[in-house]
Amino acid sequence: MSPAVVWDSSLLGYDLGGDHPFNPVRLELTVRLATELGVLDGVELLVPSAAGDEELLRIHAPEYLAAVREAPLVGWDVGHGLGTSDNPVFSDMHDASALVVGSTLLAARKIAEGEATRAVNIAGGLHHAMRDRASGFCVYNDCAVAISWLLDHGFERIAYIDTDVHHGDGVQAAFYDDPRVLTISMHQHPFTLWPGTGYSAETGRGKADGTAVNVPLPPRTRDPGWLRAFNAVVPSLLADFEPQLLFTQCGVDSHEEDPLADLSLSVDGHRTIYATLRDLANTYAGGKWIAVGGGGYQLIRVVPRSWTHLIATVLDRDVDPATPLPPGWVSTVGKAAPNAELPAAMTDDRDTEFKPWGDGEDDPVDVAVRDTRRAVFPLHGLDPDDPRD
Repeated sequence: MSPAVVWDSSLLGYDLGGDHPFNPVRLELTVRLATELGVLDGVELLVPSAAGDEELLRIHAPEYLAAVREAPLVGWDVGHGLGTSDNPVFSDMHDASALVVGSTLLAARKIAEGEATRAVNIAGGLHHAMRDRASGFCVYNDCAVAISWLLDHGFERIAYIDTDVHHGDGVQAAFYDDPRVLTISMHQHPFTLWPGTGYSAETGRGKADGTAVNVPLPPRTRDPGWLRAFNAVVPSLLADFEPQLLFTQCGVDSHEEDPLADLSLSVDGHRTIYATLRDLANTYAGGKWIAVGGGGYQLIRVVPRSWTHLIATVLDRDVDPATPLPPGWVSTVGKAAPNAELPAAMTDDRDTEFKPWGDGEDDPVDVAVRDTRRAVFPLHGLDPDDPRD
């Protein structure tokens, strides 16, 4: 079965306007780059339709849906986090947001119906939206809606892994007391970055205690440290949880050039993360993998390269990091942004090799590793201080 790629230019309609950092041009430039590199050759792009109220109500409150519909018409504060600088009201806001949800639901349906084993939707990943309010540039939570739908269509255990620089708070909140969903978020420490949540001690509630996992990383963490922490926590938990599907939010605002955060990953680090997620899906989830986008605000230099690597990884068409940027894409960007300084290739020339946790050294990320393992591992019958677990 060929992996599913969900994309249509109508998804560019999720546009918060003006100079808002969540600019849909990053999606357009990614698809252009993937196309010109041949990553999408022969791939039928799947065109989504908007999610209906029945699906949105899986996660969101009826009064919130009404507020989203009403906001562009009334011209005054309708509450629910709408009309703020982070979440400005825009024309056709409900329809555009419901289309993003529909795009991730389409990816989920393709896998649930056995038509694909993997699916990628770079327009998805709106992981901050809460039950009754917009948050962090996110109106509706496509990740949570799709996971809820999957739980009603043949899946009993789903692992959600969030690699965005910001805590995946909306998805965690949606499933905080649901033992069927393991949420793992790798993010910059909440002391130093919005939304101020995602501490190691946030582990779930009731029967779901242990199914919320948070790894808060110190600012300026680079690729080797990030990967050291990831590999010290994630594989062991997946092995214990035995998910039937891996759902990953692949925000790229963890890059060192991102203007809204302070981690220091590279495009090479992102590429390594995607390859690792693919391996984990094959090892622990029967190969079933949904990948969505998320944050990422270096619109030209970073997002298109990183998400082209994501699409290529899902398609098993990995792009050599040394591949030069295609002249046509460079020309397109040059005309639109003549002052932009473009990288030469699909790499930042960074070394992503890391030392596995438990080597006796005290890496700066090891505080997060120890705190997270000690908070969560005993709840899974694992030894938090034994690197073999």
